[in-house]
Amino acid sequence: MDNKLGLGSLTALVIGSMIGAGVFSLPQNMAAVASPAAVIIGWTITGIGMIFLALSFQYLAEQKPHIVSGVFGYAQAGFGDFIGFCSAWGYWLSAMLANVSYLVIVFSTLGMLFDQPDNILFGQGNTWLSVIGSSVLLWMVHFLVKRGVQTAALINLVTTCAKLIPLCLFIITALIAFRWDIFVFDFSGLHFGESHNLITQVKSTMLITVWVFIGIEGAVVVSNRARHRRDIGRATILGLLTALTIYVFVTLLSMGVVSTETLASYQNPSMAKVLTEILGPWGTYIIGGGLLISVCGAFLSWTVLASEAPYLAARDNMFPKRFAEQNEAGSPIKSLMLTNVCIQLSLLFVMFAGSTYDTLLAIASEMILVPYFLVGAYTLKLALEQKNRGKLLFVGIAASLYGLWLLYASGLNYLLLSALLYLPGLYFYIQAKREQNINPFVGKEKTAASLLTAAACLAVGMLWQGMLHL
Repeated sequence: MDNKLGLGSLTALVIGSMIGAGVFSLPQNMAAVASPAAVIIGWTITGIGMIFLALSFQYLAEQKPHIVSGVFGYAQAGFGDFIGFCSAWGYWLSAMLANVSYLVIVFSTLGMLFDQPDNILFGQGNTWLSVIGSSVLLWMVHFLVKRGVQTAALINLVTTCAKLIPLCLFIITALIAFRWDIFVFDFSGLHFGESHNLITQVKSTMLITVWVFIGIEGAVVVSNRARHRRDIGRATILGLLTALTIYVFVTLLSMGVVSTETLASYQNPSMAKVLTEILGPWGTYIIGGGLLISVCGAFLSWTVLASEAPYLAARDNMFPKRFAEQNEAGSPIKSLMLTNVCIQLSLLFVMFAGSTYDTLLAIASEMILVPYFLVGAYTLKLALEQKNRGKLLFVGIAASLYGLWLLYASGLNYLLLSALLYLPGLYFYIQAKREQNINPFVGKEKTAASLLTAAACLAVGMLWQGMLHL
């Protein structure tokens, strides 16, 4: 049996990884922080930036075919083991938190469909009944992925096709119901006030737009399972263009059906409320069903991607060796167990802390920013080392600038929180280097580790004093 993934499966993995829960909440998420003008600018910046990031992945897949560890493999090759590990840890943590958010939004959707004012069963996905249901779904997918990545990829292909049906239906009906006067009313967002001007609005869209594109690297992360190397870059570009088209239509058309201020007040998944305005009560059930299919498919994709991260990092000596173990079906069993145990613990935290989908969205998006920036930086470094630079230099500069813009736009609050989440990863890195009888930190790595520790300690102090908030 051929266990390799073809272009169709790789493209479906990219689309399935990106188009999950985020698209169904995009109308409210965007309207809450930005006007139509700011949204257009935000999507333009993100679209261009993500295209250059996708081109970076494509060029690196072609020029460095021996690097099969994806995002963090490039960071390791360009900047050493410690930076490579930080990229792997950030990527894994982002993927793990993305999975937690998917489980939360699934049961938040069930709450929207079935909760009554006097009988809250699922709430916003953070009730005890939601956590029990999430746990059952989590371990069902765990045992499915144990059967092999090929099986999971086949199911993902089916769910990816299924999720596109309600999205296309929404776009067609919203296009028919679109009203220009609603769209251009308060086009620049005067209702936000002077403190939230157009530039601030654009910055506020960045974590949201990054969130819905997380997964663009799906084909790269499983590149060692691809049937043909050339399909990796093709799948990445095809997946990106498909997702970008859907996101732009969903966001902008919604702002022409419902006013921005009204849209901002909707409960998520807000797309259901918009379609209800057009089709009546059926809209809620169409989008609710589509979201459940979409999120379950994305959850499956991200379980594969999340479990691949520690496995590949262990193969490259950045994680302890035990995480490189596979079962007879070829699934990274120890890495899969680590990921899903952490998801289970996070679900309990969500219940006791009362966290919501939006909180998880912000943290997961922040954790992926460093890995994405390092991909652009490695592309730039590679171009500077070559005599025939050409397009590679242009792509490297553009992708690096986009990465820096994202880190700036995210703000100091989330940067400090991400430092706090990076710190526990040092335990795994130190353990891996001790297994190899190697000093964990050499040269500039000591400075980098010290700065990370200092930032994490600062974050703890600010959280304690109430100056930093989740």
